[in-house]
This record gives sequence, structure tokens and C-alpha cells, in this order.
Amino acid sequence: MRKVDPSSGVPLPDFLSSLGVPGFAAWVGIEVLGDLKPGSNVFISAAAGAVGMYAGQLAKLKGCRVIGSTGTDEKVKLIKEEFGYDDAFNYNKETDLDAALSKYFPDGIDVYLDNVGGKMLEAVLNHVNVCARIPLCGMISQYKKIWTEREGVRNLLNIVGKEVRMEGFMVGSYLDRFGDFTKQMQSLIIEGKISSKFKIYHGIESFLESLGSLFTSSNVGKVIIEVNP
Repeated sequence: MRKVDPSSGVPLPDFLSSLGVPGFAAWVGIEVLGDLKPGSNVFISAAAGAVGMYAGQLAKLKGCRVIGSTGTDEKVKLIKEEFGYDDAFNYNKETDLDAALSKYFPDGIDVYLDNVGGKMLEAVLNHVNVCARIPLCGMISQYKKIWTEREGVRNLLNIVGKEVRMEGFMVGSYLDRFGDFTKQMQSLIIEGKISSKFKIYHGIESFLESLGSLFTSSNVGKVIIEVNP
């Protein structure tokens, strides 16, 4: 728990998003594990989600070329126009993921922040460059399946041949860096270099609807439930 300073210049919802777990997860994946270099080719799945929207912006601030995938044309437009992505594609239309990644990454992928897993992760492993980094933030395409029904990734051998570093992480293991994250992110927010998008539901009775939105293409940015005392 932490006490929020309403005079900090940061909008209150940001303490649950850009300055909360989603922003911290994006920061750990990009700043700590991604080891980005200016000019790196960065791919982020679920790019219009609570983590993806910040990950893309942080990567752009590092001077990288950033491409995102998301589930609707409206979200493609959003992440390009509001979050500064260089380009993006709708995975519901680009059904041949290998072909899509060949088109958007003719020079290969240096860093992939994975929020999806499954078929997307498998496709990415066909396009990684030597010594690519893959921070595994989440695998939402697999959450609702028991492990025996989850999609296997058949080309893990590419990790060996390309000397790829793929690493899963939980933000709780990086709490010693939370102060560094807060200082950097708060400065970026106040300077107008980080943008946020929220979907706010009202009342605890909206819990099931809000939770369900995470597993469809209906949610944009951080989902928040506002409960009046």
C-alpha cells in the first residue's frame, strides 16, 4: 500500500496504471530485461492493453523502431496516433502471423515483449535476430485453458541457434527497483512524454463485465472499477 499525493500533478487513475503494476511491468520488461539499444526493432503484443501501451512508449523514448499487434483496427489507429508506435497490425486480419512479421520486420526482431504467448510467440521465434531478448510478461491467449490444451511452441530450437535470451518475470521480484521506476515514470508523465488510456467501470456490480473485457478485444488501456464510498 502507498499513500497517493493528489498534488503531485499526476491524474489519480495513473497511480493504478502508468505508476502502478501495468507501468511497472512495462518498465521492467523494457528498461531492465529488454536491454534496448537505439535503433533496435521492438515488437509488443497486446499493444493497446494496460502494459503494452506503456511498453511501446518507453521503447520509443529509447530511440527504437516499435511495432505492435492488437485486435481491432481502432486500436491499431490508437497506438499509432496516441502512443507513438511506428506501425501496428490487427492480428484478427493478419491471420498469417509469419507473413505479417516478415512484412513489418524485414530486418528481424531484436526485442519482443510477450503478453500473448501461443501462436504469436511461435511466429516471433521465426523472426528473431541473433541475441534477441524476449521478456515474457504474460500469455493471455493461454490463461483460460488447462495446461494439456494449451498451444505448444514448436520452434524453441531457434532460441539455441540464435542465442536468444527468453525470460519470464513477475514484478514482485523487482520491488527493489520500484523507487527508480516511480521517479523516472512520474517525470515522464509530468513532462507529457507518457500518455494513458483508461476504461472505467462504475460500481462493484460491474466486476464480471470488466474482467470479461480483458479476454476480448473490447478493452482499451487499463481497466479500472470506480467504487463510491
